[in-house]
Amino acid sequence: MWTASVAPAATSWLPEAWAQRWKERLAKAPAVELDALHYWDVIGLGTGVMAPLTGFMNRTTVQAVLESWRLDSGAVFPLPITLPVPPEVSRQARAPVVGLVYQGKTVAAMSVEDVFWLEPEEEAKAVYGTLDPQHPGVRQTLGQSPVRLAGAVTLLEPLPGPVAPIWTPAAMRAALKERGWRTVAAFQTRNPLHRAHEYLHKVVLEWVDGLVLHPLVGATKSDDVPVEVRWRVYQALLEEYYPQERVLLSGYPVAMRYAGPREAVFHAITRRNYGFTHFIVGRDHAGVGNYYPPDAAHKALARFTPSELGIAIIAGEQAFFCRRCQAMASSRTCPHDPGWREHLSGTRVRTALARGESLPPHLIRPEVQAILRRYYQSLAPVDGG
Repeated sequence: MWTASVAPAATSWLPEAWAQRWKERLAKAPAVELDALHYWDVIGLGTGVMAPLTGFMNRTTVQAVLESWRLDSGAVFPLPITLPVPPEVSRQARAPVVGLVYQGKTVAAMSVEDVFWLEPEEEAKAVYGTLDPQHPGVRQTLGQSPVRLAGAVTLLEPLPGPVAPIWTPAAMRAALKERGWRTVAAFQTRNPLHRAHEYLHKVVLEWVDGLVLHPLVGATKSDDVPVEVRWRVYQALLEEYYPQERVLLSGYPVAMRYAGPREAVFHAITRRNYGFTHFIVGRDHAGVGNYYPPDAAHKALARFTPSELGIAIIAGEQAFFCRRCQAMASSRTCPHDPGWREHLSGTRVRTALARGESLPPHLIRPEVQAILRRYYQSLAPVDGG
């Protein structure tokens, strides 16, 4: 099985003795229970993924982000990163420090700098462009308390990652320097990889020093393929079909918000913190359903210069198999009528493999099919209609 080289360990953001002292102090402090989304926000804030942020935003910063896609400093930052708390907890949280608890563990300490009110409807409309509760991000936001805490976060627990190893930005930068990679492209997906992804990766590998597959490993929708299944797909492909000396695999510790164009910009600017020079953005990046046009992410990123983003964007075209060319291609390289083009959708993969059917190897590798078939067949039967 293909495995990436081991990055410098990040067992705890603080030395163990210091973390223990924090926990002793927090034993008498108010506690805030985190849901999965905000747990992954804590991980991102505490490890430098969300730099320049070091904690949850205050009222002034949130307003700037919602209105301008920028922090009050002027730096590009498109998503509000806030911590909702129940009103009764907010009264206790006026203490200088609170513990952040996830699944029974105190995972971080937070220095409380502000307690403020943010209307969930205002936030949802600005971030997602809709108030439709069928949108998973809108549904999450509308279900949150309007009371928010702001303040710096200090991680006290080891990073997650037994299934999908996570390199911190500092560890990744050290690994890239060790390899001498001056140009590094990162690719993100929350889905299993197929031949269209592979085609895009290999086109990019022709002109950069290295490629980092950087799949999102935080919380996703319940019907997305679980991270442990996706991770087996990545490893199987890398073992057989990629030049191992030029590719790295590491988890991206962020939860999905499904915010389309805003989230695409967020995914780009946070990748600069890892030392990546380029970020590959496909069509409908971070989208869900039909809420955003397929090119919305590309248009949003084009609003900013590379110097503002801190990273260059590779706007990936949707790839397909052309039966006339007998090869993977895109509209940039294939001259043939769309009738020759064969696309692969997640729905087609799920339906076919759940029924035990096979998909052609020019669309999806046999190793990937085998992994996904086992997963889909373990779920409830697919309706044949």
